[in-house]
Amino acid sequence: MKEMIGMAAGKIWEALSQKDSATLSQIPKLIGEKDSLAYQALGWLAREGKIEYLTQGNKTLVSINKE
Repeated sequence: MKEMIGMAAGKIWEALSQKDSATLSQIPKLIGEKDSLAYQALGWLAREGKIEYLTQGNKTLVSINKE
């Protein structure tokens, strides 16, 4: 399972590299994975400090942490 989450994290990284940001609900569709796997991968990236979250109204955007 850990390997699958890592692979999904890589897909998210690639997708966000090509796109400035995406909403949380767009992430699973962007990488072609189930919601649960995509959200675990987001947690992995967040724990490593590789992504950041921004709330705009009712939406939460995810982008690569450029720091």
